[in-house]
Amino acid sequence: MTSSNEIFERARLSRDARFDGRFFVGVRTTGIYCRPICPANAPKSENVTFYRTAAAAGEAGFRPCLRCRPECAPGTPAWAGTSTTVQRGLRLIAEGALDDGSLENLAERLGVTSRHLRRLFSKHLGASPLAVAHTQRLHFAKNLIDQTSLSMRDISVAAGFGSVRRFNDTFRKTYGRTPGELRRRRAATVMASALSVQLAYRAPFDWDRLLAFFAARATPGVEQVRDGRYLRTISIGTAHGVVEVRNAGDHLLLSLHGIGTTALFSIVQRVRSLFDLDAATDDIAAVLSVDPVLKRLLKKNPGVRVPGSWDGFELAVRAILGQQVSVSAATTLAGRIAKRYGERIDVSIDGLPDTPNRLFPAPQKLVRARLENLGIIGSRARTIRSVASAVVDGTLCFDAAVAPDSFCETFKSIKGVGDWTAQYVAMRALKDPDAFPASDLGLLRAFDTAETERMKPAELLRRAEAWRPWRAYAALLLWGSDAGAGG
Repeated sequence: MTSSNEIFERARLSRDARFDGRFFVGVRTTGIYCRPICPANAPKSENVTFYRTAAAAGEAGFRPCLRCRPECAPGTPAWAGTSTTVQRGLRLIAEGALDDGSLENLAERLGVTSRHLRRLFSKHLGASPLAVAHTQRLHFAKNLIDQTSLSMRDISVAAGFGSVRRFNDTFRKTYGRTPGELRRRRAATVMASALSVQLAYRAPFDWDRLLAFFAARATPGVEQVRDGRYLRTISIGTAHGVVEVRNAGDHLLLSLHGIGTTALFSIVQRVRSLFDLDAATDDIAAVLSVDPVLKRLLKKNPGVRVPGSWDGFELAVRAILGQQVSVSAATTLAGRIAKRYGERIDVSIDGLPDTPNRLFPAPQKLVRARLENLGIIGSRARTIRSVASAVVDGTLCFDAAVAPDSFCETFKSIKGVGDWTAQYVAMRALKDPDAFPASDLGLLRAFDTAETERMKPAELLRRAEAWRPWRAYAALLLWGSDAGAGG
């Protein structure tokens, strides 16, 4: 059997772009770590060490290469194949769990000891949780230096360094240069907009297919898809405004309107999750292509993504509205809720006169909302109010710290929420790659043939055992087929 190091060595020597972001190369003679596609002359094999994450390379004492810029690598699917605790921990770290909290608090949220959490991270990622958080912030700041004209003070705040002095000291220690010196190196490529950020993704990536999915489900007043762009209102902390996302060739371009830089890191992480930019496409294809039906669908959609959600509660309401009605009908009802109970914001975007202007209402706004007056049947209105109450009192949480199985059981305990709704929300809001709404008619219909009766949910579940841990991606493939259109 070929070892990982042998595979990485071949990929490094051939500069195989498929492995970009999947591992990093520490060069002992220079003390630098690189992407496998680094254009510099390849060092001798005896002088390199491979690391699965940039954090592991940094913790081993290597500094990032200024030529291949590891911070620009596609998102590392480092969680693929790791324990579920590590997966959830990585999501929480990406959401800023270690910015204001301690490692002990993070471990407590995950239901383990801090010692065990460090051991899990070391085993699966080769780096500690603190090193992962530090590397994410460092790379984020480096991208802002290179891509924007933001002041160094704004960048230090956006990247969570706390003070400009700490920001400067970290960069001088890591890169051997101050942030200002790094900015001058990249001055010719700084983008004009101070509030636009490039988001790298792993090819293949079907932007048009993702955009079509969001367009069909865009809540009027909250979301909008037009001219190849996705726009939506957001509220995060004290920041309110509109985010705009468009495809720019080999990356997505995220632009912020009416929003400052304080919450920029969190916004970037949420948008990456929304468009599933870090999907382990090769690993997913390797498992799903064993099934002949999915293999055929993968040829049409090789870079299948699971669309995420901006807010778990918002998606839960949308999923409840979608029970036993068409996608367009559910979308209309969601728009009525936003118009009646959502806060209005005013953000102007040049060239776009009709931008989204409503924040989707928070759970507190819907606890006693008279949704029946909006054309929503009584049973669903009561379920939405019950879900809102459960979120307000802390019974129901869409936090990444919650294990998907535990979340589904709690969610299903609310009258009116069945397995389909729970699995669908786990798939998109909790980003559970193995969530699978087996009772979905579209999924069952995707296997229809003239010779056989329609597949039963139990039969589909048995077949889907071979698709673990990527059943959510299988669902998207099946929904995207001609017979299984839906989701």
